[in-house]
Amino acid sequence: MRAERKLLISIILIWLFNISGIIGILIGYDDWFLPLTPLNLLLYLGLIIWNSKFNKFLILGLLIPFSIGMITEYLGVNYGLIFGNYQYGENLGVKILGVPWIIGANWALLVYCTSAISKKIHPSAVVSSFIGAVLMVALDVIIEVSAPRFDFWEFENGVVPLQNYVGWLITAFIAHLLFQKVYKTLHYGISVHVFLAIFIFFTTFLFY
Repeated sequence: MRAERKLLISIILIWLFNISGIIGILIGYDDWFLPLTPLNLLLYLGLIIWNSKFNKFLILGLLIPFSIGMITEYLGVNYGLIFGNYQYGENLGVKILGVPWIIGANWALLVYCTSAISKKIHPSAVVSSFIGAVLMVALDVIIEVSAPRFDFWEFENGVVPLQNYVGWLITAFIAHLLFQKVYKTLHYGISVHVFLAIFIFFTTFLFY
């Protein structure tokens, strides 16, 4: 299949799922849509892989942020390290030692997307890694507002500490650096749509 056709199909699927989710939650079917969040994130990751140059470097590259994400989240959930004291809810699916495995996939897809976007802004690995990390922190700031309401996760006493954002920035920067060393053929088109879909989804629920 031609690359342009793949991208078009992917864009349609991304926004179909995204807009359906927003409307479904807004009209009161959150109990049905929110547990499907892992499926939605898997779709995004699958579309990223489908549109990318598939080889061992892509798999290894994605495993880096997946592993970093799972390890750091494990340390956070169980010991209050890096991000602070928090616990995951039920809507992100099956957990491994307190951490939903889909969180690792989320780290992988976010690092891929923000790497592709930041590389367009600056070619340097260090600079683009920092820009990518800032994009991830900015997204996390928005997501944190809805996370407890959606039963994704919640921090101790309901307060998100500054430690969380500092931890995200440092961890994401490291994940970006290592990812960009391994995989360099990033697909900008699919990355922009996935990032914007997630951004628009959670921004909507800042107001509703």
